Amino acid sequence: MGIYEDKGEQLDLQAKRVIQEAESRASETSKQLELVFAVGGWHHRDAVSGVERYNPLQHEWRVLGSVSRPHRGAGVASLQNCIYAVGGFDGTTCLSSVARYDPKVNEWSCDVAPLRESKRDVGLAELGGYLYCVGGHDGLLCLSTVERYDPSEDRWCKVAPMASRRMGLGVAVLDGYLYAVGGSDGQSPLYSVERYDPVEDTWSPCPPLGTCREDLGCATFQGKIYAVGGRDDLTELCSVERFDPVSNEWSPAMPMQSKRNKVKAAVANGYLLAVGGFDGIVHVTTVEAFDPDINRWRLFGNTQSCHPGGGVAVLNVTP
Repeated sequence: MGIYEDKGEQLDLQAKRVIQEAESRASETSKQLELVFAVGGWHHRDAVSGVERYNPLQHEWRVLGSVSRPHRGAGVASLQNCIYAVGGFDGTTCLSSVARYDPKVNEWSCDVAPLRESKRDVGLAELGGYLYCVGGHDGLLCLSTVERYDPSEDRWCKVAPMASRRMGLGVAVLDGYLYAVGGSDGQSPLYSVERYDPVEDTWSPCPPLGTCREDLGCATFQGKIYAVGGRDDLTELCSVERFDPVSNEWSPAMPMQSKRNKVKAAVANGYLLAVGGFDGIVHVTTVEAFDPDINRWRLFGNTQSCHPGGGVAVLNVTP
């Protein structure tokens, strides 16, 4: 597996560059590497997807095993060198269960306190040593509620709700704030954005997106928040926009090569990655990487399987 250009030819030199940059970065940071994990997801016509890991030193994805429980629409994020899968949908009901994956032993544990509400299509992010589970859908209603997980007490508690109900939203952390980006109110995709101040326990409105988006990818990259792909009220999107906190506005960024609804975004080893998604016809395994040096997205290989309704997380590890 490697990096491919538009015609499908493998670019060995670029693959070597990725590996060399990862090795250099690991050396500069006491041999810490940023590994990307794709977790879970399934479609009613497909087999359940497990856990796979991208290692930049080999520039390949490797399947590690199964998930603790088949589900989709769970929130996935890292906390204290583990990966959490929160809530989701098992094909029948929305879930309140939480599972924790320890990459050191390649095992899941389910001895984590459950959410106070069952929900799917949530946003999940780490801020200040806590996990925040934002919005979602409980099977009847789209939610504005927010829950915070304290790992020292193994307890979820509710914090201030958002001003808007949101499912399929993007979440990102920037400058000590938690941003809730786009999503759907259960009827239509949203333009609106709001941010949470954990000190004041309050949400405040932010400038809206230029394009309404649900099931988008969202990540903070080089001091800006990127909203990647998703779907508007007509079609799947390849467009990208970014929020600059200095100018306090969203602006268009370079679009991806492919349309990607339900895409997952992650930042690792100097790249913004767009992992998988649905292009309007099929669930894809392709990955794209945004290289800020050339201001361009390029194909970045493939996951071993598609992860519809799954999530991604990044862990810093010692190789």
